[in-house]
Amino acid sequence: MKIAIIGAGAMGGAIAEGLIEKKLPASDLYVADPSEATRKRFASLGVNVSADNAKVAKLADVVMIVVKPWLVEQVIKGIKSSIDYARQTLVVVAAGITSEQLSEWLSKEGVLPQMALVIPNTAVSIGASMTFIAPINAEGEALAQVNQIFDMLGATIIVEERQLAAGTALASCGIAYAMRYIRAAVEGGVELGFKADDAQQIVAQTVMGAARLLQQPGAHPESEIDKVTTPGGITIRGLNEMEHAGFSSAVIRGLKAAMKS
Repeated sequence: MKIAIIGAGAMGGAIAEGLIEKKLPASDLYVADPSEATRKRFASLGVNVSADNAKVAKLADVVMIVVKPWLVEQVIKGIKSSIDYARQTLVVVAAGITSEQLSEWLSKEGVLPQMALVIPNTAVSIGASMTFIAPINAEGEALAQVNQIFDMLGATIIVEERQLAAGTALASCGIAYAMRYIRAAVEGGVELGFKADDAQQIVAQTVMGAARLLQQPGAHPESEIDKVTTPGGITIRGLNEMEHAGFSSAVIRGLKAAMKS
């Protein structure tokens, strides 16, 4: 399967890096980007590079548009005549773009390509993304190809388009929210007497362990909390103090705020 990525900025570059990390043959990956430095970086890894979006789009089975939302229409207009609607699948990675917009921009006398809106997070670069795929006119082999690509880069879930904003808040913004908890815990660790580097290692490993526990069959946050929360113990005192300060409420309010436009 040949994959073209148009736009190798923060997210497009992360997807390309993740695919390379997961041993996709570099010869099967095409990157188009206006930055010469970016093209040189990926060329040094054996990736096919070009400044010409349309040229790259012709060569792939799956074409990804990974640019800022306000550039999507411009990119589509530049590659539309190069896309073979019968053969290729189009993936758009840009928050806020709708199926209605894509249908308007891509229609060729009422015919549309098989396509999907996709929202990964920045952990895609290390194969640990939580990615949401909203199919638009994509089914069967085309959808399976898109799913296969992002399964290589972490976990995927097929959702309805209306759920993409919530997915963005939970998983894309969620990276920042998790990092803020980690930063706070590291600062607390320093106050408790650890060196900053040691505190960061401790907290990162603890968060990773908690996530791994939740990935076990039948696991639930409350059951895992119960295992370390003894009557009158230090864990429940710490949890209650965090709740007195509004911990759970603050998380939920933050997620809801991220949904507001």
